[in-house]
Amino acid sequence: MAFKPHVSSWGYAFFLTVNATSTWAGIFPFLPLEFQTAEVTLTFFLAQSLAFWGAFLASVFGSYWFPHEARRMLVSLSAIMVFTGSACLIGAMYLADFTLVLVGGGGVLLGVGCAGLFMLWQRYFASLPSEEGNLRLMVGTALAPFIYFALYLVPIALTAFLIPLVFVPLCGLCVALSVREMKVDQPMFEDVPRQHPRVYRQVMSDFWRSALCVGALAFASGVIRGIALLHQEVSTVVNVASMLGSFISAAVLLVLWYRASFRFGLTTVFRVVYPLIITGFLLLPFLGAFYLNLFAALTYMVFSLVLMLMMMQCAQVSRDRGINPVFIYAFFGSVVYLMQSLGFLLGWLSDSVSSMGSEWLFVVAMISSYVLGLTLLAASGTLFKNLTGRAAVQADPIEFLPLRREPVRISQDSPGDQDASGIRTEDVDSLQGGKPVKKRRSDTAKRRSVEKKRRNRPSPSEDFGTIRDRLSKQCFDLKDAYGLSSRETEVMELIARGHSVAVIAEKLVISENTVRTHSKHIYTKLDIHSRQELLELLETLNG
Repeated sequence: MAFKPHVSSWGYAFFLTVNATSTWAGIFPFLPLEFQTAEVTLTFFLAQSLAFWGAFLASVFGSYWFPHEARRMLVSLSAIMVFTGSACLIGAMYLADFTLVLVGGGGVLLGVGCAGLFMLWQRYFASLPSEEGNLRLMVGTALAPFIYFALYLVPIALTAFLIPLVFVPLCGLCVALSVREMKVDQPMFEDVPRQHPRVYRQVMSDFWRSALCVGALAFASGVIRGIALLHQEVSTVVNVASMLGSFISAAVLLVLWYRASFRFGLTTVFRVVYPLIITGFLLLPFLGAFYLNLFAALTYMVFSLVLMLMMMQCAQVSRDRGINPVFIYAFFGSVVYLMQSLGFLLGWLSDSVSSMGSEWLFVVAMISSYVLGLTLLAASGTLFKNLTGRAAVQADPIEFLPLRREPVRISQDSPGDQDASGIRTEDVDSLQGGKPVKKRRSDTAKRRSVEKKRRNRPSPSEDFGTIRDRLSKQCFDLKDAYGLSSRETEVMELIARGHSVAVIAEKLVISENTVRTHSKHIYTKLDIHSRQELLELLETLNG
């Protein structure tokens, strides 16, 4: 798969640039310094943060109770709100009597508008196959810093006007063009949550720890954001580090993905960066301004990484479990941005603890370390283990399947036959002896030997991932040879064991339409069209 930027990648890059100018203390570097009073900045960032979080929280309930109305989020409406919010900030410079009103209104409009565009992009990337969606998302993330830094080449007097008049329309145009490619006939878009609430309860039960881990890092970034408003030199570092973090994280992931396939979860990322972040907070009261800048840069680099991974995680959950992509992303966002807002208040208000010395940094370090420590306990399952008697269950990892995989020949869509398990699939050309499996078997032997020994829980089912018999091993061999996801491998094994659609849906806590969609993808990738052919293909393996 080529890395050529798609129109959606450019559109997402423009959106991240627009969002950076309003979320990370961004647009203020492009406005006159005399305009940036403490009253103005606090009013704007409180309004923007609360509106941003409120939009995600409202979308959780809206997408659950009114799924059809939630699908009608208009590109033009979100773009108009972002444009109007930027215009309010510009107008506040010239209408002194209405400065705070315009600044507060601009913060609300920018918060809701940016949240709406985030969810529009989430729906788009979730609608694509995982490899294609993740690739376009990462390319767009890597392009954004170049566009953002180009703003510094433009005179400051023009930059504030350039964002609403040029960048916002470009972003809206790219979103509109990208949305036309969406395949809205997928279960995730046709889903009515109230018809199977157990699926949504299971999703929230499985992923609240992941959301909390991202929220803890958002809390740390919010603290730094609040401090940045008190120290102008830190604001510049935060902006630059945020965009550099976006580029570095996207570039590194692209290189690693091109070289190998891998998977990991958001809780794993949190455990890896936890020692760095908590050590940084503990050293904060003892070191000087240079260290504060360095720690601010590190914090926002990490936060830029997890925001990109959060979007990938939510898209994969939507595909694997067939749930509304707005719901899962809004669920994550409502947790993450609430904690970021609380961190922002801590960073801002801590300066009033003491007007002398650095006592306020001790308060910041103590509270932040406490929040991070509790999150680590919750993520590992030890916080509630004694109460529930159970360890934590790991959520579905983010999968990066091989990019350099031989293409699978796909036939035209046509009505399919119904196999013995009750699953209707596409008609495809017959399999020719299972040769691709044997050809690629040696390339994946080591990975299979590791994967069969331990389970990295990819779904709610209790026994998937355990090599119990010859059929289980054969299914994992087929997974590696044809690039099936963990969820598709799981469904495939249950099909091979003769389970019906209803039984599979019950075991995996997903809807029956989602099972049918997964079976269609499985049979297309394997180039078969019945359960019998699947069994014949499995028998060609030396399991």
